[in-house]
Amino acid sequence: MNQVTPVERVVNLLDPQANLIFNMSLEDAVERVGSGQPDQVRGIDGQFALLHKQGNIVRMARSIGRPMRFFLAKLSAGPMLIVAERMDEIQAFLTQEGIADQFHPSYTRMIPAHYITEIALVGCPDPNPVHTRFLNTPPEKLSTDLDEIGRVYIETLAAEIQRWFNTLNEREPIGVLFSGGVDSGAVLVLAHHLLLQSGQPAQRLKAFTLTVDDQGSDLQQASQFLKSMDLDYLLEAVNVDAGCIDYQRAIQVIEDYKPLDVQSATMATALCTAIRERYPDWRYLLDGDGGDENLRDYPIEDNPELTIRSVLNNPFFYQEGWGVDKVKHSLTYSGGQSRGHVRTYAPASVLGFSGFSPFATPNVIAVAERIPFIELTDWDHEKLYALKGEITRRGIQAVTGKEMPVYQKNRFQHGVTSSQTFGHLFPDSDEAYRQTFAKLFTAS
Repeated sequence: MNQVTPVERVVNLLDPQANLIFNMSLEDAVERVGSGQPDQVRGIDGQFALLHKQGNIVRMARSIGRPMRFFLAKLSAGPMLIVAERMDEIQAFLTQEGIADQFHPSYTRMIPAHYITEIALVGCPDPNPVHTRFLNTPPEKLSTDLDEIGRVYIETLAAEIQRWFNTLNEREPIGVLFSGGVDSGAVLVLAHHLLLQSGQPAQRLKAFTLTVDDQGSDLQQASQFLKSMDLDYLLEAVNVDAGCIDYQRAIQVIEDYKPLDVQSATMATALCTAIRERYPDWRYLLDGDGGDENLRDYPIEDNPELTIRSVLNNPFFYQEGWGVDKVKHSLTYSGGQSRGHVRTYAPASVLGFSGFSPFATPNVIAVAERIPFIELTDWDHEKLYALKGEITRRGIQAVTGKEMPVYQKNRFQHGVTSSQTFGHLFPDSDEAYRQTFAKLFTAS
């Protein structure tokens, strides 16, 4: 159980051990957030959610890799700020305090990734938070040389994975949530390369690949990927019966109702559950979430609100959505991967794993934002979709000397089973997801 630490009118329910900070102590990182200076917070390397309080000023900041919510409760003595990863943690605390009637999920607020959020606890009426960006668009773009882009991008990714390795017990095994796609493939190949480079056994690694009722394309793709790189001994297929796939449980795990995120989280929850059943003591998981967002590899045609100009003209678009100053920005959920990353983080966390998403760290995202997408694509959709595989393949070649296969993009939830089974597992209507979510917090 996490320690509940009330400090005057601030209750911090965040587990400090869940932060992955690579270049300084937790205390120093918290002080940097307290400074309110963007360059100070930008200097924090890793995956984090941090809070600092001084007097009646609270400052909070997080990376994409870890969720962070707050709720402002009303007490006779003044406002009380509760900060936690999850809605249900906030609700449980309010129940414990005898003020559960104040809770509603829509009253919770998600700290947007890449901003310092400042709140002044001054009583009624409470002022809106002030958001100050700490991860900015880099002033200089990379050249249009794909070899250079790939090398810089993958070198930065490798450095983040190595820093994470440096925090681990060398005897602990490491799992990679692996589909054989570009992003999980790059993470696995780099993890293998870095272990060998440091003289550690590659057998520490295991590539966990989900298949539902022995169906779907991912298992075959994962097998082909690993065989082509003489790494097939790392593969561990995880077959789950379709009857165990429960999208309603996933909604409870991620506390969200967006269909694509729920579908992905449903499969991630099934995979993490199966791994936990096989390996009760397993702790560490790596994943490739964030690679699509970094290199803007989503089918624009699937979303009528998007054009290639909106995608390429808006920095951090897939990571943050339309931006904290826009009407479309959700106060309850944030936007983009700042919202959607819970699909990856929460299933692993709820099932007792310590997960790391190196593509979602500020350092890697900053490099991706230096890529001259407009010059490389000339506003052409197909050129944009081809970029991720080409950049990653070239970068892996430059860093490891290995030629990595690149397969056609496939969403995680679609690759682990057949289209027919998928249709039976998930509702057609968006409203079904919303209704399930609403039931979670209905008073009993």
